[in-house]
Amino acid sequence: MNSSDAPLDGLTVIERTQSVAGAYAGRLLSALGANTVLVEPPEGHRLRRQPPMLAENQSSLFAYLAAGKRSVSLDLRDPADQTHLTDLVCDADIYIDDFSSTERGHTTAPSTFRIEHPQLIYVSVRPYGMTGPKADWDGEEVTILHSTGEGYLLPNGLAYERHPNRAPIKIFGHFAEMQAGIAAVLGTLASLVSGVGQVIDVAIQDAVVALAAFGLQRFGDGSIEHRSARSFKYGGVLECADGYVELLTLEDRQWHGLVTLMGGPEWAADPALADGVGRGHHGAEINDRLRSWARTLKAADLVKAAQELNVPAAKYATPFEVLRDPHEVARGLFQQAFVPGFGDIDIVSAPFQIDGVVPRLNGGPPELPIRQAAIPADTSARGGLR
Repeated sequence: MNSSDAPLDGLTVIERTQSVAGAYAGRLLSALGANTVLVEPPEGHRLRRQPPMLAENQSSLFAYLAAGKRSVSLDLRDPADQTHLTDLVCDADIYIDDFSSTERGHTTAPSTFRIEHPQLIYVSVRPYGMTGPKADWDGEEVTILHSTGEGYLLPNGLAYERHPNRAPIKIFGHFAEMQAGIAAVLGTLASLVSGVGQVIDVAIQDAVVALAAFGLQRFGDGSIEHRSARSFKYGGVLECADGYVELLTLEDRQWHGLVTLMGGPEWAADPALADGVGRGHHGAEINDRLRSWARTLKAADLVKAAQELNVPAAKYATPFEVLRDPHEVARGLFQQAFVPGFGDIDIVSAPFQIDGVVPRLNGGPPELPIRQAAIPADTSARGGLR
């Protein structure tokens, strides 16, 4: 896909962020073809220093989130640089901001920008939203995730069985913030369709709560979910001889496929296991059988045989295996880009295709720019594709 074929080709995004959520929103808009310009303070974006590090001032997280973006350095404590930012926004279609009202200041407040740029789409991504009593509260991934109730349900399944006394934990990585970035992009796309400039107010907390539909439904039924009971009746994570797989059989045909996969053991013919309700009542017994059986097999062999019988199963792959997996290679999920100070690296292009075509990265992450007042016309200093 050439940039001219991308849906947002010709649109400019000015991104002034400090969080994963805001940066991910800019990253996805860039993948859709927008010219995304990152406004950094003189010392550089805070995520440049977020470990794990690839090189000095080059975080692997930043490399991913900033891939394909351009960058300018402005000190917004300086009135002249405030004016420069306003000039940049004059030519922009979308402005992304994740600062509190105190940090943001009057010059970049939504009310100011909306008066001066009525067609601008102003996107705010904050832990608890831009308005309300918690608008200026800060929040890291772990605190936001737990404020949604999701952390209360972790660990569960096999992890809870093995570590029942472990304190509540969080999902690995930046799950909550990336969900908010997606929500911000969906709001932005809806605004673009409407053709009217708008203010989009995304609360990271709300974005994660929206995913907890099942837990909220159970609460409406009078049940409160807990990690001790949040697991599949049988199946789920199974340990193999060389790793782990996830196996789930929700339909009768999938159960019968699993029985065939296991060689038709006698215990599976018990009339008590004839339907899903009966199997649910005997979930612990079935799991004992499944786990004993799975430990004798290699994960890849189990998954291959399961898929041939239409039994839903997938292997928990290592990062290296993900990069080299034939499925990911066929879809073009990873592309090589150049990271300044480090070299070539495989980076996820986009978590989607457009009309069956994988979006192409416009480059790797930008180098830390010198303090400047305009977007550099020469893009050769940016990380390039290889």
